[in-house]
Amino acid sequence: MRAFSAIVTREVALALRGGGDVLTLVLFFIITGAIVPFAVGPDKALLATIAPGIIWIAAFLAMLLGLDRLFRPDHEDGTLILLRHADLPLSAIIAAKVIAHWLLTALPLILASPILAVLLAMDLSSFWRMLLSLLLGTPALAAFGAIGAAVTVAIRRGGLIAPILIAPLSMPVLIFGTGAISATQSNAALLFLAALSLMAIALAPFAAALAISSAED
Repeated sequence: MRAFSAIVTREVALALRGGGDVLTLVLFFIITGAIVPFAVGPDKALLATIAPGIIWIAAFLAMLLGLDRLFRPDHEDGTLILLRHADLPLSAIIAAKVIAHWLLTALPLILASPILAVLLAMDLSSFWRMLLSLLLGTPALAAFGAIGAAVTVAIRRGGLIAPILIAPLSMPVLIFGTGAISATQSNAALLFLAALSLMAIALAPFAAALAISSAED
C-alpha cells in the first residue's frame, strides 16, 4: 500500500512541478462552455436545456488534453521499463496512475464547474445533480483514457490517435452523464454512471498493462 500511494504522490508532484497544465485544463473547460452563450444567444431557457450536454462535452475534451502525459514521458525516459520489473504489479502501478490522472484532470474541472453552471443559467437542483454526475462519471473517462494512452504509447504522434480510440468507449458515459442532470431520469442515470465507473476502474488497469507489455516487447 505504501508503494501504491508513493506512485500516486509521485505522479501528482511531477505534474504540479511541470507548470500550468492543470490551469490549462480548467481554462479550456470554462472557455468551451463560455463560448456557447455567445453562439446561441442569451435565452436562459435554451441555455438551461443544453447545459448538461455542454458541460459533459467540455469535461470530456478537457480530460483528453492530459492523456499524453499519462504514460509517454515514462516511456521516453525508460521509467516504464523499470516499472514493469517492480515488485508492485504493473496493473497496480497503472491503477495508481489513473487515480493521479483523475486528481489532476477531473477534480479541478469539478471544482470549476460552478462557473459554467452560472454561465449556462443552471438552477440549483440541476447544479447539484451535475456535480454528482461528474463525480460518478469522470472516473470512467479517466480509466478509458488510460487504455487509449497505453495502446498508443509506443506510436509516434499517438496522442492524436488516442482520442479516436477513446471516444466510442466514452459515449455511454456522456449519454448517462447528460441524462443524470435531467430531473426525470437522474436516479437511473446516476446508477448507470456508477456502474460504468466501477467496471472501467476494475478492468482498465489490466487492459492497459497488457497493452503496455505488448508495446514494450
